[in-house]
Amino acid sequence: MSDKLLIGPKLRRFRNSLGLTQARMAEDLGISASYLNLIERNQRAMSAKVLLKMAGVYDFDISAFSDAGDAQLVASTYEALRASRFKDMPVSKNEVEDVVGISPNIARAFQSVLKTQGTMTTPTDDRAPRAVDVVRDFIQKNSNYFPEIDETAEALCEELGLRRSEPRTALTERLKSRHDTAVQIVPTNVMPDMLRWFDRHNQRIHLSELMSQSSRRFQLAVQIGLLEQREMFDAHLDRAKITGREARGLARTSLANYFAAALLMPYAKFLREAEATRYDVELLSHRFGTSFEQAAHRLTTLNKPDARGIPFFFLRIDIAGNVSKRFSAGKFAFASQGGACPIWNIHESFTDPGRLHTQMVQLPDGATYFSIAKAVKRAGEMHGAPAQRLAIALGCDVSYAPRLCYSKDFNLDEPTPAPIGINCYLCERQHCRQRAHPPLAKSLMFDERARGMSLYRWVPD
Repeated sequence: MSDKLLIGPKLRRFRNSLGLTQARMAEDLGISASYLNLIERNQRAMSAKVLLKMAGVYDFDISAFSDAGDAQLVASTYEALRASRFKDMPVSKNEVEDVVGISPNIARAFQSVLKTQGTMTTPTDDRAPRAVDVVRDFIQKNSNYFPEIDETAEALCEELGLRRSEPRTALTERLKSRHDTAVQIVPTNVMPDMLRWFDRHNQRIHLSELMSQSSRRFQLAVQIGLLEQREMFDAHLDRAKITGREARGLARTSLANYFAAALLMPYAKFLREAEATRYDVELLSHRFGTSFEQAAHRLTTLNKPDARGIPFFFLRIDIAGNVSKRFSAGKFAFASQGGACPIWNIHESFTDPGRLHTQMVQLPDGATYFSIAKAVKRAGEMHGAPAQRLAIALGCDVSYAPRLCYSKDFNLDEPTPAPIGINCYLCERQHCRQRAHPPLAKSLMFDERARGMSLYRWVPD
């Protein structure tokens, strides 16, 4: 956290949400009302000392006054405004930042209107899948943390004694004793296109022989969640006003996956082990009997207010660069569509799949992050049918890097991060050797006498 912050609009919204006058809040904080007025008008910066005093008086999370949520809102709003329908009224990123800073609800309302009209577009004006967008927004709004599901899963973990017995055996016995359902491993020729199938008529769960032990455990945990906690999942969807068969089905599946992770990696124990191992993802996956991806994703859910882990971001891409899963618990801003920056070494992990890659990266706004990346294989590999290869990236603000086992070979006092962008369409770095597309809403210029490292040049703002 910097020593001084310009957070006037946020402070004013927070004060109004408490129903306090400036005079009352100033009295609570031990400062003058005139000084508070200047802070709310961004004519004075708020010191870290006053912010810490506020956190003590009003019992809130200081990160609420960081630009973590704003960064993602700025990125998604700016991306929406790059669509062709707005080409005659170009809006700069600085203008979007001003709007979000003063009134983030205006930006959210703008995006909501576009989604309702079905006109929320990608940089190439292809419509994004509606259900996927709804579920991503739902998870993001909840900071990928669902305390009721965590508590329920942790209680079941204790009941089943998963820490004292082989998890798959305990889960199989639960399905048999509670639901009169058997588990059977079936050959791929019997179930060639599926990994798990619940045969309700015969009360049997079929698991593919191609799955690893960790994947089998996870799928059994998912099925237990769907059988025992469907009402709880649907209550979450009802409160979020998620409607439609596709959106509700995808959201319910996402919550069942969350439940499975919480059952196999219960919150308190997982956080304790994560801190003890300095967030060694590979060691955590062995310790809890999960895959690398499952352990990495679980690290993004440690957002309990009084027991937080490091706020990680998470990204999963395929070998073509398509993003299939993303989540940011910190300030890292993802584009809602498009791939990852080619300078980010998540792509290099495909060429050396057995190694974990580390890197410091910096976005155009100056924010610096520490990231790790590793290539993994999906279940299903056999002769003539190679398994899907994916790359997993996990990262955090560089200020958290000293807490990670992976940072020991980096000079964190004088970092030299790689300059990356969100993606080529939204990145405005000139002279990038890896640029695949010009930035949107920029006037390109060409000089026939010269050829730069990048084909694209544009008129600076």
